[in-house]
Order: sequence, then structure tokens, then C-alpha cells
Amino acid sequence: MKKIGFHPSHLQILYFVIYLALFCLIIFIPQIINSPVHITKKLILEEEISEGLLLIILFLLNILILNLYRNETSKQKELIEKINNDKKSVEEKLIDSFKYIGQVNVQIQQIKSIFNSTDKFPETKNDFKKTLYFFSDRVLGIVNVNWALFRIIDNNTGRTIYEQLETRPGVTIDYPHVSNKMIIEDHACPSYSTVISSPQNLKIVVCCILPKDKINKDERSFIQAITNEITMIFVILNSIYYKESNLILPDHK
Repeated sequence: MKKIGFHPSHLQILYFVIYLALFCLIIFIPQIINSPVHITKKLILEEEISEGLLLIILFLLNILILNLYRNETSKQKELIEKINNDKKSVEEKLIDSFKYIGQVNVQIQQIKSIFNSTDKFPETKNDFKKTLYFFSDRVLGIVNVNWALFRIIDNNTGRTIYEQLETRPGVTIDYPHVSNKMIIEDHACPSYSTVISSPQNLKIVVCCILPKDKINKDERSFIQAITNEITMIFVILNSIYYKESNLILPDHK
């Protein structure tokens, strides 16, 4: 990194030296000029006039150096202030980066818990309900909201096949009413965020509804991965065990 200008202490020393030199010159002017100054044969400056002119010149020079010193000091102060502001900005960005890394680590742990904690798929409606509770808990661990609603919709009729609402402990809410048509057509729902499953070739749509106008890109990707997982589980539950045990989830009433 290149050095810019003088260090403030160096400026002070330099100014003091110059000021001392000028002060000494002013004191010793009577000894330096002790006779008339002959500029030309006809132009002769008396001793007093020469001393006065020299004093004026030294005085003006002193003022000039003082102004230069003040300007340079002001530049140094501005530079120091800029460095401090840049340092503060970098520290804030670093803190934000650490916070973001912490959030990402939490999300990674949540994702690991989702895809590594299940050693078998649910086989009953009660198992499926427990699975949705588990996924709701993961969503509430990532997004700062008081509740999460998972809804499974028939893509052809627009009817709700199944839905489950989970809230944080001690939180009481009015049941959210969100149009299935708006969800299927992927329209924005006022005061809510909706994240739907990505498979488009199925007869069902799995949606997660949150009481928040906006969620960030990472949160949306995380929740969509959950809705896709629920979609897969629901399809498996209704394809493998339906004929044998009649375990298909009934239409929501």
C-alpha cells in the first residue's frame, strides 16, 4: 500500500522547523541588514526600509506555510476519516457475511435433517401427519414466521385433498383462507407467501403457505425442496399401499 502525503507528526515537525528558521531570520534581520542596500546606482534602500520589506516577506512566507500546513493537515484528517469509514464498512460487511454463513449453516443442517433422518416412508395417514409436522418444524426453523400451512390440492378439480397447519408453541391464529385457484395458477396472494412443488406432470400440487409478504431466494429454494419431498411421499403412499390397505388420504372436508 502506497503512503499518501506526510504523517501528521512529520508535518508538525516540518512546520516547526520552518517556523523556527523564519523566526530566527526575523530576529537576526538587524544584524543581517546593517547598511543601505544598493539595488542600482540611483536606487538605494535605506536600512529601515530593507528591514521592513524583508520582515513583510518573511511574514507573508510564514502565513503561506501556515496555510499549506493547515491544508495538508485537513487532507490527512479527511484521509483518516475515509480509512475509518472504509474500515467500518468492511467490518459491517464482514459481520453480515458471518451472519449469512451462520444462516447457511443452519439451512444445511436443516436440509441434512430432512433428507437423512427418515429411514422409511410413512405407511399410514397418522405417519403422514407426523411427517408434515416434521417438515413444518423445519420450515419454522428457517423462516421467522408463527405458522406454516401445507396443502395438497387436486390439480384437475382444484379441491383440497389434505392440509395441515402447524404453529409455534403458544401462538393462536385465525385459520388462513387462501384460494386454491390462485395457488394452482401461481398468483401472488396478498399478505402471504406461497411455495408450490415443482413437478408439473402430476395430478396434485403441494403448497406451503406462510404469513409473510416476501421470503428470500434461499428460503424459497429450501421450502420448495420440502414440497417436492412431500409430493414424492404422498405419491408413494397412495400408489404402493392403496390397493392393499386402502390408505389413500381422503378429500379434505
